[in-house]
Amino acid sequence: MTALEIAANAFATASILCAARNSVHTWWTGIIGCSLFGLLFWHTQLYADVLLQVFFVVASMFGWWNWHASASHAALPIKRTPLRSFALMGAGALLAGAAYGLVLHRFTDAYAPFADSSVLCLSVLAQLLLMRRRIETWPVWVLVNTIAVPLYASRGLTLTSVLYAAYWINAWLAWRHWRRLWREQGAAT
Repeated sequence: MTALEIAANAFATASILCAARNSVHTWWTGIIGCSLFGLLFWHTQLYADVLLQVFFVVASMFGWWNWHASASHAALPIKRTPLRSFALMGAGALLAGAAYGLVLHRFTDAYAPFADSSVLCLSVLAQLLLMRRRIETWPVWVLVNTIAVPLYASRGLTLTSVLYAAYWINAWLAWRHWRRLWREQGAAT
């Protein structure tokens, strides 16, 4: 366990807990955590995760702006994604993960390229859903964390794998919390 792994996990944990609580602070803490994780994953040959961290930094900038887009800074409402759209997005993420895994397998020394690419593509989907405040972000995060925990453990990233196990639990709790907020929001309108 290195100082870099500890710092990356501290900021990422703050960001994830803020997201679960529907707080705008998820974005700036995420930018710092993802930048640090990018360096960590480069050193452990998880190249799809490096690319993912670059995506997260850019997406966090857009998410921060999106959550504050209105002049009144009113919260973007939590919504559901139509089932057909969600199924198409999920299939696209899985196909992209398989394709990118094949590229990494063939052209790099990447460790576990298919698992790593699945984490990348499913995380992109979850992040895009989070940026739009869609309830479906949370079951996708459950799946991402299910894949990520053993992947990171296999690279000796013990703290990261333990925290991703905690993030798995957090995703379940956040899913429940966001559904409650969505119902309350619907009752208020």
